[in-house]
Amino acid sequence: MRATRWLKRGLLGVACLGLVACGGGDAQPLPDPRPDENPSGAATDGGTLPQADAGTQPGSDAGLPDAGAGAQDAGTGGPDAGPISQVCGPTAGDTRWVLEGEALTAQVRCATAHTSPALRFGVKNLPPGATFDEATATLRWTPALDQGAVWMLTLEERTTGETGTLKVGVADNHAAPGRVEIQKPEAYTEEYGLPVVHLFFNKDIGLTAGEYRPAEVVYRGHRYTMEAKYRGATSSVFPKRSMTFKFAEDDLFSEPVFGDGFKDRKRVVLITNFNDNSYLRSRLAFDLWSRLSPGAVRIRTFSVVVYANNAYRGLYTAADHVDKRLMGWNGIDKDADLFKAVDANANFSRVRRDGQPKAHLHEGLEKDEGTPEEGQAHAFDTVDAFVAWVADSSPEAFRQEFGTKVRARDYEDWWIFNTLILGNDSQAKNSYHAYDPVAGGPWRFIPWDLDASFGQNYDTTRTSATTRSTYASDNLLFKRMLAEPALATPLRERYGQALKNEVSEAAVQALIDQYVAEMGPNAQRNEARWGTEYREFGKMGTIGHGNFPLWHMRQDFTTHAQEVEYLRQWVHTRWTAFQTQLP
Repeated sequence: MRATRWLKRGLLGVACLGLVACGGGDAQPLPDPRPDENPSGAATDGGTLPQADAGTQPGSDAGLPDAGAGAQDAGTGGPDAGPISQVCGPTAGDTRWVLEGEALTAQVRCATAHTSPALRFGVKNLPPGATFDEATATLRWTPALDQGAVWMLTLEERTTGETGTLKVGVADNHAAPGRVEIQKPEAYTEEYGLPVVHLFFNKDIGLTAGEYRPAEVVYRGHRYTMEAKYRGATSSVFPKRSMTFKFAEDDLFSEPVFGDGFKDRKRVVLITNFNDNSYLRSRLAFDLWSRLSPGAVRIRTFSVVVYANNAYRGLYTAADHVDKRLMGWNGIDKDADLFKAVDANANFSRVRRDGQPKAHLHEGLEKDEGTPEEGQAHAFDTVDAFVAWVADSSPEAFRQEFGTKVRARDYEDWWIFNTLILGNDSQAKNSYHAYDPVAGGPWRFIPWDLDASFGQNYDTTRTSATTRSTYASDNLLFKRMLAEPALATPLRERYGQALKNEVSEAAVQALIDQYVAEMGPNAQRNEARWGTEYREFGKMGTIGHGNFPLWHMRQDFTTHAQEVEYLRQWVHTRWTAFQTQLP
């Protein structure tokens, strides 16, 4: 389902839902952007409060019932009808999404083929303002500006005593005149199928990149007391900034549906997509890395919608935080040294990028984990020795020791991965390197910060799909690998095979389809909020110009939908070109 269809049918005008037509012809129900995980969530009898989404943690706010409870038939006192004795199975179709102020129409019917003139449908917990016409079994509701939430409505068929559930998501109309803040964050668990992060912090002191500050997050009905801070160096001037969340040890963060096992996280990174109006480059890059190098450290991601102090912030990519916990989950000792390459001088050479001698071999690197800590004596001894080996070892020693000094597949796949996505900001910097000094290695590689990829630089300027950069001049480790036929020949052979299998064009295009379907109308909502600032960012005299001097010179800005198509075509052109000639 393309996002444009979501926009036309879910965001503009009147949303006509269910089996009742709007103005004539048969209307089809809008599909849920993902399958409903537990369509039989609880509902209160005759109540007005929305329910926390099924399958999520119960809300901490008193008065919000636990969504995991089974529905109870208030009319008869009997239990919810199960599949064993189902006669009718009242339903109104799949999950429905509507914007505050838009009209919802849905008709209740039997899920089975059962028909009878005696059928009598009803809705036991109609929201305020909603009506149900028993003669036509039709629900009608135009949610008010204070009714944004996920509502679990209990449907009933009174002659059989059976009940069913209709999940209705009412999206906050944050652009409406007289907009009302979300009343129950614990009940506003999703927005058009994506999970919602409600972040709260002290507005007077705000957040900073220097240290964590106290905050709260409400997520899938659960309220966390935690800490938050901004992150990013060059991107610190973005009006929509990346953040890191730090959760309490006894209340770790988990996402039950997306992220392929995103459980028990102490820290979570929210990556801004301000300089990527496809909104999917980071997810695509990390997922390709996992496919290309399944034994390497994996970064799990998923898309979320963020509200900060009840103000809409839009789409973000939630991702793993690279730290000792992530290392431990991936077979690296949690007390290992972890170094982050923060600038292009982290090039495994004795000279800087400009050719001048380095003051110390670890220039361009900072230490995130391990002892001694950064600032103490000998903190960088292990990485200094690594750089010295790359820079000084003889060709024979480099070839013979390559598989023991480093995990060869990690660093070979780094080169394949970065040349494939044309990561023009990740060939030296924006990478992590881990080393267990107790075990004596080998060194491990972890990718990071991949918005400069798939046809754009970090400042959004375009890159050619047929460029075959080797990055040998930017990274001495790559140069030495490619200079050794015993390493380079099998490396390129595996590269060619990966393009036909693990990271084939078909696999990449399928991932793009998946992300677009998951984002649904959230992409258009994000674009409506940030599109103008995205196009105007970096103009002369603005705060963004210093870090992004070429941004304002672009004459080829795209809409979100156009950028997705640009990315698709870029992938097609590059993958086709690489079938005949690799970097």
